[in-house]
Amino acid sequence: MADLRERVESEYEAIRKTLAAMPTHRRLESLSVLELAGVAALLHNFYNGIENVIRQVFAAEGLNLPDGPAWHRDLLLAAVRHSILAETTAEQLSRFLAFRHFFSHGYALDLDPERMASLVADARIVFEVVQQEIERRLRTGD
Repeated sequence: MADLRERVESEYEAIRKTLAAMPTHRRLESLSVLELAGVAALLHNFYNGIENVIRQVFAAEGLNLPDGPAWHRDLLLAAVRHSILAETTAEQLSRFLAFRHFFSHGYALDLDPERMASLVADARIVFEVVQQEIERRLRTGD
């Protein structure tokens, strides 16, 4: 369990650094395309960090990780099914997952500052909720 705790804390620290680097959502409209692409990369990193935490819990508990082309979505669904995350939390994270998919497969010139602003505004709150749910899981082990 100590090893899991260390890996999760390491991910949390990377997520905190990512969040600290994000501008406020009010400033996104004034950013250049290049700066907006940087914020998009931070949102992508944020979601990847959350996925890494969930994957660490799955591995520590011997749960099968989803695979296949929809494994990112299936990971959220499985986290709910195994009571690692609440359904409402997974719904919030699905917004970040959708953005992650768009960012990975789209063009930086198509980034929408307004859509990104809501994600930037919500990222810290979503992270706090995820931390609370993961911490509950680590304490109880169920």
